[in-house]
Amino acid sequence: GIFLPLVAIGPNIMTACPHPSGSPMRGKHRGLPLDSYKLSTCRCPCLSAANNLGHPIIPQPLFLQTGRYRLSTRSDLSLGSRSGSAPPQHHPSGAKSSATVSRNLNRFSTFVKSGGEAFVLGEASGFVKDGDKLCVVLGPYGPEWQENPYPFQCTIDDPTKQTKFKGMKSYISYKLVPTHTQVPVHRRYKHFDWLYARLAEKFPVISVPHLPEKQATGRFEEDFISKRRKGLIWWMNHMASHPVLAQCDVFQHFLTCPSSTDEKAWKQGKRKAEKDEMVGANFFLTLSTPPAAALDLQEVESKIDGFKCFTKKMDDSALQLNHTANEFARKQVTGFKKEYQKVGQSFRGLSQAFELDQQAFSVGLNQAIAFTGDAYDAIGELFAEQPRQDLDPVMDLLALYQGHLANFPDIIHVQKGALTKVKESRRHVEEGKMEVQKADGIQDRCNTISFATLAEIHHFHQIRVRDFKSQMQHFLQQQIIFFQKVTQKLEEALHKYDSV
Repeated sequence: GIFLPLVAIGPNIMTACPHPSGSPMRGKHRGLPLDSYKLSTCRCPCLSAANNLGHPIIPQPLFLQTGRYRLSTRSDLSLGSRSGSAPPQHHPSGAKSSATVSRNLNRFSTFVKSGGEAFVLGEASGFVKDGDKLCVVLGPYGPEWQENPYPFQCTIDDPTKQTKFKGMKSYISYKLVPTHTQVPVHRRYKHFDWLYARLAEKFPVISVPHLPEKQATGRFEEDFISKRRKGLIWWMNHMASHPVLAQCDVFQHFLTCPSSTDEKAWKQGKRKAEKDEMVGANFFLTLSTPPAAALDLQEVESKIDGFKCFTKKMDDSALQLNHTANEFARKQVTGFKKEYQKVGQSFRGLSQAFELDQQAFSVGLNQAIAFTGDAYDAIGELFAEQPRQDLDPVMDLLALYQGHLANFPDIIHVQKGALTKVKESRRHVEEGKMEVQKADGIQDRCNTISFATLAEIHHFHQIRVRDFKSQMQHFLQQQIIFFQKVTQKLEEALHKYDSV
């Protein structure tokens, strides 16, 4: 054990001088942030004027208050790449030179912001509690999330207008009843919005469903409230169906904490979620995956590319179907209703003309024709009401899936970024510039991300088949019911002529 003198360069940050007799000049250090891309230097008295560069100072977080765990120091790999070049090292004769895997120049890319790059480069470390572990298992079709042992559903009903601040502020409250507790809780849309933000931040390789869109005006209109509630029901269905999202602490807190009666517990749960340490690079530490030998990276890359093409095609077709359904619904509500009522009015005009005949034997015919006109009026009303029964639910489902499809480019980008680092490390090994052990570590961590990505893709396909099967069945059943009603109206009109 070599003891290095520690130097304070900022709040909760200590630096270590590798020189045994280093006497740093405190005035030269201004407290660098942990994410600084430059290495600080100390000024040791032994430095000559010729090499007045100093030794690298390695910023290390020091958790003085919590005492729960300490993040490990960054590896030489990460430090070298962070500074643009590896720190000078002295290798014994014949030893391999130390190469580094380069960092992405775009520090705003999803791969970087999600923590995927830091994880792959071996910079994430910390203790993971058993309750935080997320398991990927090998199923009959490949990697998949381990099933939720306690599945549940949640209803959303009774949207009611509430007020606060003595009526100065109004909002809509929804009653949620999870089946695993049977205890109702009340949530506003802003609570859903808060939850979505926490989940999207925590799970970079999971597609968190998008919420129904916000609306600045008309928030208290009945049609808007009904439409939003239907969108929230679809959202909740997808949340409760996901093996990972359904079990996460913040979602369970959202479903079970009665904010209206225990505001203190609600706020404590919110603060705990907002201080969650298993986010970013540390999130990937919570993933428990099968043996890496089960993955072939070339096959994984092929599957990811195939899914990327699939999502692009599905997104295009969903947009087209949504446009077509919306246009057809508009025609039913306005055009078809108007045209059928015009036909009905024409039939009644004919009946009124026949009444001028004043012949007793023509009364039945006049009444039958008038009834036919009324039937066409009723059919027009049926057309106007029908989109709510069949086309609107289809468009609600398409909107939900368009949100999922918008999520996957970022998820795929994280996996692609990890795969790029693996290829780069392999190239360094082939050139004799990197040790095999280092490259294997990068590949193992890439495998972890690949397992999670494939598991999420598998889950997406599962719920897609379930949802579209159910929705298409509902659509066709409603179409059959609709045309049966139309047929019934026409048959009633037809029977009026039997007694003429």
